[in-house]
Amino acid sequence: MVQLKLASLILKGLRGVWLSLVVFSCPFSLSAQQMAPNLPLLFDSRERLAKPDLSSLVRLRFLTTIDFPPFNFTDQNGKLAGFNIDLAREICNELEIASKCQIQALPFADLKVALAASQGDAVIAGIAVSEELRQQFAFSRPYLMLPARFVRNLKAPIKGEDSSALADHSVGVVKATAHEAMLAAYFPKVKAVSFDSKDTLLAALKDGKVEAAFADSLQLSFWVSSQASAKCCALFDGPYLSEKFLGEGMTIMLREKDDVLTAALDHALAALSRNGRLQEIYLRYFPYGLY
Repeated sequence: MVQLKLASLILKGLRGVWLSLVVFSCPFSLSAQQMAPNLPLLFDSRERLAKPDLSSLVRLRFLTTIDFPPFNFTDQNGKLAGFNIDLAREICNELEIASKCQIQALPFADLKVALAASQGDAVIAGIAVSEELRQQFAFSRPYLMLPARFVRNLKAPIKGEDSSALADHSVGVVKATAHEAMLAAYFPKVKAVSFDSKDTLLAALKDGKVEAAFADSLQLSFWVSSQASAKCCALFDGPYLSEKFLGEGMTIMLREKDDVLTAALDHALAALSRNGRLQEIYLRYFPYGLY
């Protein structure tokens, strides 16, 4: 069974967790149909969110960046691309306002100031939700959760198919990270070994200096499928989700009092989750799956 551990340490930012991907070019169970690579539904299939009237909307300006692949980047033709870019366009199509939609890229440091100054209407760029930001801005419901996973060295003598098999085995983790805190909280029986960086952690795993590792699912899924891993390793058990340790997930940030637009984006995200379009975008950019 795939288990998701739900629990809540807000990350300083989601971007730092993901940028290196380009270099690599109470619990509950999911049904078999939802096992990887499917995207878990984040909206109740029975819930119907009202579609606000946007007839008076002049335009909807999404703000993003170009340095957060595979979420936002420029393609070989210099055009904006990525998971968030395609999602923004699908939201506009779902709300029937495609002709009013614009997507503009800014430096990451300028996004909050630009939104507050009404130089855009919504930020879709992987800004982590925090209590401080909630005092200044509104946020949509999450559209993508960010799980943690184990990865094991295939030569390690691990007997079993779930995390209980890792008891008394060496598991590497990057020190002073949310994943280190999460590993200690949920898996106290493993022999945790801390590393200074992700690169040293994965090198040690590949060389068999540790038997398994615990880290971000997206990084691990790309790494085990890349030449860098030399087919040494495989994802193991999970995925594990924790609001406490990994944050609320990917959301869209809006101005604090923009209730109508926030409700409209929630309506569109729920519809895209139900009709499968969100799943299609997910598989387009994460063919190895996160879950």
